Amino acid sequence: MAGMSEVVDVCRELIRIDTSNHGDGEGPGERKAAEYVATLLDEVGIAAEVVETAPGRANVLARWGGDSGARSDALLLHGHLDVVPAAAEDWQVHPFSGEVRDGYVWGRGAVDMKDFDAMLLSVVRERQRTGRIPERPVVLCFTADEEAGGHQGAELLVKHHTDWFEGCTEAVGEVGGFSTTVRGQRLYLIEAAEKGMAWMRLTARGRAGHGSMVNDDNAVTRLASAVARIGAHEWPVRLTPTMQTLLAAVAELVGTEATPENAPALVEEFGGAARMLGAVLRNSTNPTMLGAGYKVNVIPTEATAHVDGRFLPGHEDEFFATLAQLTGEGIDVDFLSRQPPWEMPYDGALVDAMTRSLLAEDPEAIVAPYLMSGGTDAKHFTKLGMRSYGFAPLRLPEDLDFTALFHGVDERVPVDALEFGVRVMDRFLDEAAG
Repeated sequence: MAGMSEVVDVCRELIRIDTSNHGDGEGPGERKAAEYVATLLDEVGIAAEVVETAPGRANVLARWGGDSGARSDALLLHGHLDVVPAAAEDWQVHPFSGEVRDGYVWGRGAVDMKDFDAMLLSVVRERQRTGRIPERPVVLCFTADEEAGGHQGAELLVKHHTDWFEGCTEAVGEVGGFSTTVRGQRLYLIEAAEKGMAWMRLTARGRAGHGSMVNDDNAVTRLASAVARIGAHEWPVRLTPTMQTLLAAVAELVGTEATPENAPALVEEFGGAARMLGAVLRNSTNPTMLGAGYKVNVIPTEATAHVDGRFLPGHEDEFFATLAQLTGEGIDVDFLSRQPPWEMPYDGALVDAMTRSLLAEDPEAIVAPYLMSGGTDAKHFTKLGMRSYGFAPLRLPEDLDFTALFHGVDERVPVDALEFGVRVMDRFLDEAAG
């Protein structure tokens, strides 16, 4: 299909548009990328609207299919246009070159997530050109600001542009459908859940004074003790239904049964992917920033720390109760971003469509759900009651440490994985949208 040959070019062009999101309102924004996406859709007769939520922070929305009126339940297909920053001096190639080398497309966003944007655009354009338009209504959404929590993207679209999502019952986005290999068996992971997110600023206040004198109200000391407790806490293993399903599949390959006690050992079977999957066996709290004082002999009035907290679906109360105990008295906690976890049942027609479309291209594989350690725009779309999944299909080489490429140096995606993804997404739309 023509979309297969187009996907590499679209991915490269998207990478070449710098949409770095520094999380502080600075940076180029997504406007140029949004205009490029809108042009690609307009070229094939799909009317696209660019929605700015702040200067330069642009989202693209379009409706596709559903003209026959055969179905009223719409499907949302979404991807984000922003990327995390990249330091060119650390890379083998320039991170915004979109260079093709050694069978890979290189550049920031190659796996997070301009690859899926390109797959989706290529498939939709080809189907539109050849008249294979879905009977099911489809909403196409390309967002700003996902890498900083979606506050200038999906969050505002859900709040202020709800009419675009009217009738959407299901949603498909990023970070799922990619393969990993366990004991020689290729296994595709579909995202069916996400940890909740609590980005926190801790503030301790005390009595200022001379550094040479006795001071029993030292803000730095109080804060440092709290940060040490939070960072050193060993959270217990908690298996959600999604991870129970995944680990049961792995346990069968290993020849054992999955339990909370052997869950960490089963996760190690995933090799490099264990860095991500190991993080979803427990809640987590990682101190990331510290700040206090302005002179070595002055005890400051105030000290601050930032903590990245992530909590499992169904364990939010446990997380915040434990966090309060670890933090202790005399410290204020402010949430820079607080977003709930979510977990979807791993069943139904949409899950069947994802599974069958993968197995049609890779019949000997296993398909299973997993819980995502980070966050995606799905956190916002689930607020509208949609069943959401991560499904950006890629068949990957066994020796590629794929999860290390998310936000990593030398981010790249295999050309043949992009082409595989186009074939799978085309089959998926046949089944899921008709």
